[in-house]
Amino acid sequence: MNFDKKSGLGNVLEGLFKPYLERVPDVSKITAAMVSNGLITSQEDIVNDHIAFRTLGVPNLGVNSFEKIFLHYGYTKEDYFFFEEKKLDAYWYAPPSPEYPRIFISELRVKDLSKNVQGVILKYTKNITIDPVDKLDLNIAEEVGDFFYKSLWQLPSLEDYKTLLAESEYASWVIYNRYYLNHYTISVHELPEAYNTVAKFNDFIESIGVRLNTAGGKIKTSADGLLKQSSTVAKMIDAEFSNHKKAKISGSYVEFAERLPLPEFASIDPSKLTREQRREGFESANADKIFESTFSTQTQKE
Repeated sequence: MNFDKKSGLGNVLEGLFKPYLERVPDVSKITAAMVSNGLITSQEDIVNDHIAFRTLGVPNLGVNSFEKIFLHYGYTKEDYFFFEEKKLDAYWYAPPSPEYPRIFISELRVKDLSKNVQGVILKYTKNITIDPVDKLDLNIAEEVGDFFYKSLWQLPSLEDYKTLLAESEYASWVIYNRYYLNHYTISVHELPEAYNTVAKFNDFIESIGVRLNTAGGKIKTSADGLLKQSSTVAKMIDAEFSNHKKAKISGSYVEFAERLPLPEFASIDPSKLTREQRREGFESANADKIFESTFSTQTQKE
């Protein structure tokens, strides 16, 4: 990878993060608390484990389109995941070098939904007859950054949003938010010892008044016990639909990940462990419950 692409990737990620930071108040709240408690000195000290995006599985959109951006910047496509109940496919992508986050891209299996809901989705996406990523100059970081927040289809009506919400909360989230950053992830194992596990960090998060996703338990643990994850519950945000109708909808959230050392490296001092010596990849059972950070079963809990 040449220097220009590497520099460009940094600019793309920065362009992604700024609007997310402004729209997800828990990000600043958590960072400020981490600074005031001496965990970090600034946002830049946080190691971002991964970022995640949601897409629609229709012609010219979905994973096959969206991944082109990150493959261009040197990411490599890794494992496939299937979420039967939520009707999703997903892949994760390894970064070109360790200072960049992993990427997790999911796609709604639109053809698995009811004809009525398929009709609503296609009403908004049918006019996309060319892959919009193919129109981008992927070497221009600003152009790529703007694309994540671009309106690829018309603003949905509140009625159509509610139709999708009733069958697939994932579908309703994407039809309104499009490619907006779904979440970023704090690597808690990189923090000082008093906070360097998901269990300890969860206590810290709750102590500052931030609510955790309880789907599958507050801590989601992989079958091998080496990947532990938790997440905040997405805040409800004010959204304007077509015809100037307004409603509160689910926004984005923050995730926390703890990657434990692989068995052969378990005896190494944690402060000396490299990224390669820790558990890599993702776990479908964990991710399945993390998705629910934007679902009404979590957002509407008292």
